[in-house]
Amino acid sequence: MKKSVLKADTGKDFTPPLRRVTQIGGQTRVSARGDTAFRWLTFACSMFVPLVMLAIGVDLISSSIPALKQFGLGFLFSDDWNPVTQSFGAASSIFGTLVSTLIAMAIAVPLSLAIALFLVELAPPKISRTVGTMIELLAAIPSIIYGMWGLFVFAPFMANYVQPLLGQTMGFLPLFQGPPMGIGILTAGIILAFMVLPFISAIARDVFQLVPNVVKESAFGMGATTWEVTYKVTIPYGLVGIVGAVFLGLGRALGETMAVTFVIGNAHRISASLFSPGNTIASTLANEFSEATEPLYISSLVALGLVLYLLTYLVQVVSQMLLRRMYRAWSVGL
Repeated sequence: MKKSVLKADTGKDFTPPLRRVTQIGGQTRVSARGDTAFRWLTFACSMFVPLVMLAIGVDLISSSIPALKQFGLGFLFSDDWNPVTQSFGAASSIFGTLVSTLIAMAIAVPLSLAIALFLVELAPPKISRTVGTMIELLAAIPSIIYGMWGLFVFAPFMANYVQPLLGQTMGFLPLFQGPPMGIGILTAGIILAFMVLPFISAIARDVFQLVPNVVKESAFGMGATTWEVTYKVTIPYGLVGIVGAVFLGLGRALGETMAVTFVIGNAHRISASLFSPGNTIASTLANEFSEATEPLYISSLVALGLVLYLLTYLVQVVSQMLLRRMYRAWSVGL
C-alpha cells in the first residue's frame, strides 16, 4: 500500500494540521489522541464562563439574604436610603440606571448608525479609514477619563448653555425644570452616550461592509438612489447585526460605573426633572461600599449588585431570543 501523503504546490509533504497520519506496521491509521485532548480542552474552557457566572450569582444571593429578609420585595420599590436608620431601598438606584441608560441609547443609536453609514457608503476611503481608526481609539479610552472630562469640562458647559436653553424653550415639561447645576441624570446619560457610541458604530460599520456589493449595484442599476439603497438594501440586510450591536451597547451602558459616578450627583432621590442629581446602582456601589460597616448595610449593597446582575442577564437573554427570531425570519426570507 502506498503512503497517503498530500502534496502542496511547492512539492513538499503537507500533513493536515487537525489529524496526524502515521504509518505503523505497513498500515495507515488516524490518531485521534490529539483530537480528544483538543475536544476536552475546548470543553473545559467553554464551561469556565458559565461556572464563573454561577459562582458570582450564588455569592450575590447568599450575601444579600439578610437584606432581602429584612425588607422583602419592598426593597425594590422603596427609595429610602438611610444608613443611620438602617433603612434601604433600591428604587432610586434602579430609576437612575434605567433613565440614564435610556437617554444614552436614544442619543447613541441614531448617531452610531449615521456614522457607520457615512463611513461605508459615502466617505472616501482615506476619510473612512481615518475616522474608523479614531472611533476605535475612542472606545479604548478608560471610563474614568470620560468622567473627569464630564465633570470639569462638560458639566460646566451643560450648566452655562444647554440646561438654560432647554429650560427656556421646553421648561413647560417636568423633564426640563429645575436649576441648571450641570451635573445630573441628563449629563450622565449624555456621557454614557459618548461611551457607547464607538462600540455600536464600529460593529455597525463592520456589518454594513458585509453587505454584498452585487446586491447594492443591482439596486443602483434599477435606478435607486443612495438613500433608497441604504434603507431598502443595506439596513435590512444587516438588521440582525445592528440589533446585536445595540444590545452590546446597552449592556455597556447598564454597568458603567466611574464615568457616571463623576457627573450624576449621587443623590438617592427620584425626580421627574432630568436636571436633578440622581444615582445608579453602579455609582452607589462605587461610592458607599468602602464606607459600609454594618452587616445590613453591606448586605443591602450586595442586594443592589444582585439586582444589576439580574438586570444585565435579563437584557442578554432577551437580546439572544430576539436575535434568534430575527435570524430565523431573515433566513426564511432568503
